[in-house]
Amino acid sequence: MKAVSSTIHPFHKLFVASVVLASCATLHAQSVQIASDATESTQPASSSAQFTSTQTADTPAVQIPDDLQNGSFVQRLAHFYKHDWNGTLPSGPTPQRRALDAPLDSPPYPSSDWGYGGSPAIGVPDGNVYPLMTALKLQNSRTKIYGWVDPSFNGSTSANNNFPVTYDIFPNSVVLNQAVLYIERLPDTVQNKHFDFGFHLTGLYGNDYRFTTAKDYFSQQLLKKNRRYGFDPVLEYVDLYFPVKDGLNIRMGRFLSVPGIEAQLAPNNYNMTHSLLYSIDPFTDTGIYGTLKLNKQWIVQLGLSAGHDVAPWSDDRMPSAIACIDYSTKSNHDNFYACANGINSGKYAYNNLQDYDATWYHKFNAKWHMATEAWYMYERDVPNVSGNVANPVPIETGANGAFCAGGVQRCTAPEYAVVNYVNREINSKLTIGFRSDLLNDKKGQRTGIATKYTENTLYATKYFGSSVLLRPEIRFDHSWDKLGYNNGTARNQFFAGADLIYKF
Repeated sequence: MKAVSSTIHPFHKLFVASVVLASCATLHAQSVQIASDATESTQPASSSAQFTSTQTADTPAVQIPDDLQNGSFVQRLAHFYKHDWNGTLPSGPTPQRRALDAPLDSPPYPSSDWGYGGSPAIGVPDGNVYPLMTALKLQNSRTKIYGWVDPSFNGSTSANNNFPVTYDIFPNSVVLNQAVLYIERLPDTVQNKHFDFGFHLTGLYGNDYRFTTAKDYFSQQLLKKNRRYGFDPVLEYVDLYFPVKDGLNIRMGRFLSVPGIEAQLAPNNYNMTHSLLYSIDPFTDTGIYGTLKLNKQWIVQLGLSAGHDVAPWSDDRMPSAIACIDYSTKSNHDNFYACANGINSGKYAYNNLQDYDATWYHKFNAKWHMATEAWYMYERDVPNVSGNVANPVPIETGANGAFCAGGVQRCTAPEYAVVNYVNREINSKLTIGFRSDLLNDKKGQRTGIATKYTENTLYATKYFGSSVLLRPEIRFDHSWDKLGYNNGTARNQFFAGADLIYKF
């Protein structure tokens, strides 16, 4: 568990620098044709206000209303939101795709396709046009700049700490979770005739940096100074796309940890808080990762990273293998995704988790679907912190020890977890869902308390247009073997809150 501080600091200078860089990149963006509705990176990606067209060069561009082309920057931006919230944004022809039919509607879900990590969705077009890009009159550029601001509030029966509820660990407070800026170019993966490339840069400021931070990526803000708010350059990678089989993408750089239903970036999730399962698993990796689509149903992936949540120049770097396989049925009503993530010797180091993960998505009908994930993780030779051993081994800054048997200096610390989401689409702007979750932190190495946890969450997502999301929820947590909540003083925790995502 990461320590908590109440001090609020101003924006990091690097965040300002990234804004300047993004603006320059936008002004020099090459104007080419756009595409529709793809996932951003790994887990289900966020939808956005968009004009829909295709990625092919011979398709006419969407006709943009006069009020989105004339007037000042501020006027064009205001007119975009007006059209979006009134449902009068123009739409183009149905985009081409070289993939199975999309199983979901987006909105109200984060993505229309089942998610897999480490690659754009191969064969799925990208057609998102964002408010900022339209106001800059660069809506047809393949290089895009966009982002969001995500504040939240919560009320909790805990007074000191909500953990392992994340990211909203500060109880009874209003929090800036994320202010995020993206600069990206997605490769054209709908075509399968020639090489293409993409890139992605992310700057994140807010409370949530506490859970995205990787060691030696400006990690002193957290590991040394324990700042409540901070900056993290969460993603920096390039994508190289080759016309091999049904498509081959090679990603190099820092990317999101590949398996899982949930993601670090707020719009990419079903609801505001994260599951227990997600709260303690790996967040980002730095390395190289290949995704080969064999056909519409099968994908294989293989990669090498420096280890979980560490920079390649960190003392904790360790060559780590990543291997995944993804299968969808012909109807695309079922998807199975299994990964061995960050595999090496497993010896104790900063977040050196040996992670084996499996995900199953199932669509019942047009209105109902569910998503289930389970993982097993462990580290070897974790220092004993239970106070029952002479000359205990020191733990590493920012990492927990384990509660081992008496007289043992080190031990293996395993944990397992499973989560299930059930979602109901009410209409194109509203969805409701229920999440149930179990975590068994057997040696307390991930949460600081050796106990089983469960949580049950009822949530909703309401879209205003496609650029504003309101996500209220209520949640009940319980620890079974020991007092696991409010810094180890309570067995139960009731939590209610909401966040508001405003995209630009």
